[in-house]
Amino acid sequence: MPVCWRSGGPLQRAARAMEALCSVPVHVMRDIALLNCLAEAAKDFAFHRGIAMRTPENPNESERVLFVPFTLFPSVVPTVLFEQAMEVQRDFNLLIDRVSQDHAFLQETLKSTVDSDEFSANVFRIFQRLLDENITKPVVLGLNRSDYMFDLHADGASSSLKQIETNTFAASFGGLSCSTPDLHRHVLRLLGKPGEGVEVPSNSPAEELGRGIAVAWELYGEPKAAVMFLVETDCRNIFDQRCVEYALWKRGIKVLRKTFGDVTKQASLLPDRTLHVNGTEIAVVYYRSGYTPNNYSGPKDWEARELLDRSRAITCPDIATHLAGTKKVQQVLAQPGVVERFVTDPAAVARIRSTFAGLYSLDMNEEGDRTVALAMADPHRFVLKPEREGGGNNIFGDDITELLGRIGHSPERKAYILMDKVRPLAVRNVLVRSGFPLAPLDCVSELGMFGIYVRQGGAMVLNDCGGHLLRTKSLEHADGGVAAGVAVLDNPRLV
Repeated sequence: MPVCWRSGGPLQRAARAMEALCSVPVHVMRDIALLNCLAEAAKDFAFHRGIAMRTPENPNESERVLFVPFTLFPSVVPTVLFEQAMEVQRDFNLLIDRVSQDHAFLQETLKSTVDSDEFSANVFRIFQRLLDENITKPVVLGLNRSDYMFDLHADGASSSLKQIETNTFAASFGGLSCSTPDLHRHVLRLLGKPGEGVEVPSNSPAEELGRGIAVAWELYGEPKAAVMFLVETDCRNIFDQRCVEYALWKRGIKVLRKTFGDVTKQASLLPDRTLHVNGTEIAVVYYRSGYTPNNYSGPKDWEARELLDRSRAITCPDIATHLAGTKKVQQVLAQPGVVERFVTDPAAVARIRSTFAGLYSLDMNEEGDRTVALAMADPHRFVLKPEREGGGNNIFGDDITELLGRIGHSPERKAYILMDKVRPLAVRNVLVRSGFPLAPLDCVSELGMFGIYVRQGGAMVLNDCGGHLLRTKSLEHADGGVAAGVAVLDNPRLV
């Protein structure tokens, strides 16, 4: 597919250079009838492989479903950047785990965030109570995803990998992304280009996430115990979750699906903190809900969350790892000498730091004042990020000026961090979405790498990269993921 970057001499030269590597000729992108034919075949393939979600009108029944939006063609991704993201994932796993064990660091780093953000304060209060009571988890399970964009250099001919965020809580689409490589290979076959399907890497995050949960379950040491998925009351993305669930059932591990409301009514702790739900012992709690304020309907849900974290069950993430994945921790880790506090291998430090974009504090001090002035002077250079997960929360451009104009001298600003805006590598693709006409668009992609790790006491039992996720959206959309209705599922075509 032809690459389309913003105009300018170096950018145009880069675009011409990249066109030679693209698998979809210009005439294909211009042939709307052909695009519609390919899209209909691709939709059928998506339903055939279960790339689907429930409808907004009926989020709790599966009789009527929609295909999950996807790109018609795989998007070009530089092989060297893809491999870099894979290699550094193990380093990030270690970093996240070590940060989660440094309670003093979390307390100091999140002090300003907790003062200004009620959701973070609620999570932190549970963390502090468990810490005060010396309640720890002997086994820690981490299932995370580091998300990156490709930052275009000034020469327009090269790009670098820049981390957008690390998701330590309920990182999604590890299930459905297992099937999308075959979808794009099928489209390439229909185009008469089957050989180019080999440049679309295979992917199996659901099996890998299931492997991580299974290792933790085995270490718990009770063969009759179950894994509990803590899920939302309304669950459109259930098929993505089912992929991980079925990977566990295939291993002979029983899986329950429960909401916070179910936990309130059905869960209890024995004196040794063993967790039982309706009489079934729970070895692992895998959170797929609880990462945003909307997941908590009131105090009872927060009490249910604390009961789970207080239990002997292995919670994924545990409360400290939840905090280790906050935006504020990400910003502080980028400061000189902080990564080195947790990672002693110079090569690993260099790999981690090479992915950092510029990150700036908005604390109530001189540094925070400088950050406000920097953002107000040139807001289009930055992204303002609150302590929220789930996509669609970031603030851009003139909206930064408007918000900081209101809260720039208020403690409210401490609930945000500022980040350099990535100048993304843009490609031409077609987004297949229900109810939208097909048209070639300038698009940008975000590459996620899943990480899996299990630690027992001080020993790392498992540390691996667990597959990838590519999401793509139109260049005109500043923010938002697949679940938010903006981005679509994609696959890398490695070049």
